[in-house]
Amino acid sequence: MSKINPVIEESWKTVLSDEFSATYFAQLKAFLVEEKASFAVYPPGSQIFSAFNFTPFDKVKVVILGQDPYHGPGQAHGLCFSVPQQVQPPPSLQNIFKEIHNDLGIPVPSHGNLEKWAKQGVLLLNATLTVRAHSAGSHQNHGWEIFTDAAIRKLSSGRQNLVFLLWGNYAMAKEKLIDASKHLIQKSAHPSPLSASRGFFGNRHFSKTNDYLQEHGIRPIDWSL
Repeated sequence: MSKINPVIEESWKTVLSDEFSATYFAQLKAFLVEEKASFAVYPPGSQIFSAFNFTPFDKVKVVILGQDPYHGPGQAHGLCFSVPQQVQPPPSLQNIFKEIHNDLGIPVPSHGNLEKWAKQGVLLLNATLTVRAHSAGSHQNHGWEIFTDAAIRKLSSGRQNLVFLLWGNYAMAKEKLIDASKHLIQKSAHPSPLSASRGFFGNRHFSKTNDYLQEHGIRPIDWSL
């Protein structure tokens, strides 16, 4: 089978090379072509791999795992929980900002574009990288999870002293992909309004992340935007 050649940052292209020649990835591409013929699909094609493009493999310090891109128009731009500058931050992101404020005293920002985090080494990775407009979860179980699981495994085996933030049951299920003897795994409830008060608020993951990075001689993340 011929290898698919996606527009993705070079270090990730090398690390994930086997995935691009796998049968499932060709099937995934065919599925996306079919979907785009009938529906709006988010994020735009050029932004599907934004998490990887902003945060090269050897620059990753922190991994935040999301589930699905936002499915409203103009919201998804390839970074989990993030929205473009001019888009109102959704409730889960607002709760993330509240926890950062309570944990570190950083003011709640006026926008929800998390590119500044990504450029510092925060891999903002959704398990599924595309979605049909107005249809949450519509692109799950078509191959993306195999691909993003491979990325998590590569980070676990090929890097050390990373921080993995697993919020909610879906993200926590990925713990089995990570070597806890080499990395810090932090788990809590999801920041969504349905669950944030059941353990997301007060988790202090942002200060704990920076403490761990500094203990290992790694520059901490500036969580302000």
